[in-house]
Parts: sequence; structure tokens; C-alpha cells
Amino acid sequence: MYLTRKSIMLLRKYLLVTESQVSKCGFHIVKKKGDVLYPKRTKYSKYRKGRCSRGCKPDGTKLGFGRYGTKSCKAGRLSYRAIEAARRAIIGHFHRAMSGQFRRNGKIWVRVFADLPITGKPTEVRMGRGKGNPTGWIARVSTGQIPFEMDGVSLANARQAATLAAHKLCSSTKFVQWS
Repeated sequence: MYLTRKSIMLLRKYLLVTESQVSKCGFHIVKKKGDVLYPKRTKYSKYRKGRCSRGCKPDGTKLGFGRYGTKSCKAGRLSYRAIEAARRAIIGHFHRAMSGQFRRNGKIWVRVFADLPITGKPTEVRMGRGKGNPTGWIARVSTGQIPFEMDGVSLANARQAATLAAHKLCSSTKFVQWS
């Protein structure tokens, strides 16, 4: 199947990219450093901060893959560290609670991808002399967007894992289930 640039952008924006899929992916959208996923190349090295849309966008507001998920209650920015910490919290809870059962039929989808660089200047530097160097990555999250989805687990375990993930994220979230 031939992937166009637009389909690659949609895949990057709305689908899961896990460690096992990074090595299989033929397109140049993801690079892995340690356990952190970030874009391999961007059009510009530095972007403006921009505004997070306060309204609810229709994209990514419904469960598309799993039975349970977390839904953001307000618009904001999620850092790549917060996304990775929340993902690890969910997986850690499932491994502790379900042991081998999660490895057989449990699955997690991360539907946000940190693709915007954040810049910062060193401390005690005078004003001026341009924008700082890129220091990290963020993802813009709109109201009602679903950052994490899970399937193959019980309702109680999914609710507990979503609570643990919500503590790691800097925005308020709520638990949703497929009906």
C-alpha cells in the first residue's frame, strides 16, 4: 500500500505508535530515544506557542479502538514526558493486577503524539538574541479528545488505570467506556 503525505499525517495524529511498531514503520514520522517517541523531522525546528482550541473538535472525541478510555475535560498541552509517564502507569497497573492475562489479550492505544517542539533559554541569559534552543516536545489536546484507550481488561482495572494515568497528566480527564 502506498502512503501519501496526508495519510502519514493522519496516522501520526490519530493512531498508536508503540515500540514494536517503530521498528516496523517504513515512513519517517517517529524516532525513538530511550522510550520516548518524537518526530524524526519537522518542517521548522522552532514553532510558535499557539493557542489551544477551547471548543470541542469532532476528531478523536469518540472511542475508536478500545472499550475504555480517558477523555480530556479541557484544552491544554501535554508534554512527551507526561504522555510516557501515563502510558507506563497504565501498563504497570495492568501488569500488577492481571499478570499474564494482560500480555495475552490486553491492548493500549495512545492517540496523542507530541509533535511540536518547545524551546527554552538557559538561566541567567540576557534578553534578546533570538529564540532559545528546542528542549522538548508537546502535543496540543482539545476538549473532549481521547488520549488513551484500552481493551481486553476488566472495567474495574481499566477505571483504576485511568485514575493513575490522570494523576500523571497535567490536564483534567474523565473515564469513558464504549456503549
